[in-house]
Amino acid sequence: MAANPAHIFVVDDSADNRFLLQALLEDEGYQITTLDSGQDLLNAVGEALPDLILLDIMMPEMSGYEATRQLRNRSELPFIPILLVTAHERSNVVEGLDTGADDFIRKPFNADELLARVRALLRLKRSVDAEREITQQRDDFVSRLTHDLRTPLVAANRMLTLVTDDAFGEVPEDAKDAITQTIRNNDHLLAMVNTLLEVYRYEAGRKETAIAPFNLNRLLEEVVAELRPLAQEKQLELKLEDLVEDQGDDRRYTLQADRLEIRRVMVNLIGNAVKFTDAGFVQVSFQKIPPAAPVYWCIKVRDTGPGISSADQAEIFAWFRPGKHRRSGSGLGLHLSQRIIKAHAGTLTLQSEVGSGSTFTIEIPVQPPEK
Repeated sequence: MAANPAHIFVVDDSADNRFLLQALLEDEGYQITTLDSGQDLLNAVGEALPDLILLDIMMPEMSGYEATRQLRNRSELPFIPILLVTAHERSNVVEGLDTGADDFIRKPFNADELLARVRALLRLKRSVDAEREITQQRDDFVSRLTHDLRTPLVAANRMLTLVTDDAFGEVPEDAKDAITQTIRNNDHLLAMVNTLLEVYRYEAGRKETAIAPFNLNRLLEEVVAELRPLAQEKQLELKLEDLVEDQGDDRRYTLQADRLEIRRVMVNLIGNAVKFTDAGFVQVSFQKIPPAAPVYWCIKVRDTGPGISSADQAEIFAWFRPGKHRRSGSGLGLHLSQRIIKAHAGTLTLQSEVGSGSTFTIEIPVQPPEK
């Protein structure tokens, strides 16, 4: 056995059964702690973390089913495999597995079979722990990386801005132009770093959305106004079309969602449409569908750009999969946009043909569904 043997909790109200299981498992080199009730198990897990729990189902006061259910409801605990043990033919395997157990064995059991199940569950435990450690290391790395990149970029831009403002003496205009371009490049890199951090937050399930009602029409007008100068530089028409049929005040434009996150999506989609379209227009339209509940907002961003091939469409929302267009970015923006919309119980889809432009469609509930 390894230098640090697996620690197994054996929980059974029968002293004979505890003794038998302890002797069998200690012969294999495992460290054993015996407990005689479900409540003792819950208390013990608060003080120590076993690698595996062998849990009798039929116990007084608290059954193995209930003990399993309560353990699985404790989100602060790491994964601990649970092997349910019973002497009753009528014990429900389905109920045991549905409560969160990982395996099931009946008494009287074959010793070799029991040991094989124990080894299998311990392998599962090691695999889950290794994956969790890799995920934690990845998250720590990304957090450190983004912090270590953002801090010097922000500091550099502040210093370069002071230089262009002649804070350290007069600077030639051609040098100011070069410094201004460097600031733009740093801003672009900073945006990529921030996007990477947001992607990892969503991937790790650590992103918390701030749901509150806001005026969707105003948000779209704001984003379109912000990006219109970029469209005008390319002689593109950037237009916003209101297709809402509701009559009444501005409350008809209400969307309950995280405004900053929805704005991030719209800036990305409309900005991409402007960037990849060289002639024609970019049109943003929005309406409510269907007329009856549940009501969704449907937002479309249509362009007259080069279009996207079927092969590229299949992977366009995958992260770090930039398109083949010469102006394609890091491949994070669309992935993050889709994750944001999915977090709001919505969908983000694409329709496109090469030579005929592209249309990205968002469908997002006006009110978030109850969890």
